[in-house]
Amino acid sequence: MRIIPAIDIIDGKCVRLTKGDYSTKKVYNENPLEIAKAFEDAGIEYLHVVDLDGAKASHIINYRSLETLASKTNLKIDFGGGLKSDEDLKIAFNSGANQITGGSIAVKNPEVFEKWIQFYGSDRIILGADCNNEKIAVSGWQEESALNVIPFISSYKSKGIDYVICTDISKDGMLQGPSFNLYERILKDMPDIKLIASGGISEFEELPKLAELGCEGVIIGKAIYENRISLKDLENYILDFGI
Repeated sequence: MRIIPAIDIIDGKCVRLTKGDYSTKKVYNENPLEIAKAFEDAGIEYLHVVDLDGAKASHIINYRSLETLASKTNLKIDFGGGLKSDEDLKIAFNSGANQITGGSIAVKNPEVFEKWIQFYGSDRIILGADCNNEKIAVSGWQEESALNVIPFISSYKSKGIDYVICTDISKDGMLQGPSFNLYERILKDMPDIKLIASGGISEFEELPKLAELGCEGVIIGKAIYENRISLKDLENYILDFGI
């Protein structure tokens, strides 16, 4: 299972929110590059970057930060937050993203998102399935849709999606553990989907459990920043499993 630390960006700074609520913003570092380099030094190869300003504005904003992270580290970056147009996507890839995550666009403009899957390929486009009470949420988690998360993922699997980041918003930033039950049901329905668990990771012991369920990756945010999971633990995990 791949270890994927998260850097969420507002005004070019590394921040974390609780349950996606912008009023809970906590700045952890003025310079996301310092954080990214620490991840790289721990043997981590992947990074999840969210443009929270972009998610709110519905177009890419913090691409300069992405450019810096991509050009000054060797981390493979998946990038999301407000990507709504072909131009947004070009900017993200030109700024160094290896993959992009589409969430709201997959709900509100599926024709465009499906076109991206066909044009760029399923290895570069990730479906963002962010949910609250198993209902898909959009627009930086400010809106809840009527779509149920498992059928939503299944519908895009039939359209060529391989990678899915599933975030349980009720767990995000709470440090109370991830949605094991939800991930188990998703993987029971779709065992060959590359499911990336996100939201609620609180301690190292949860990682082997997610791997056992069949998760392809796990995104870890606040647990790292609040020193609940050390970079040394993650480094040892990566060394032990050769990932």
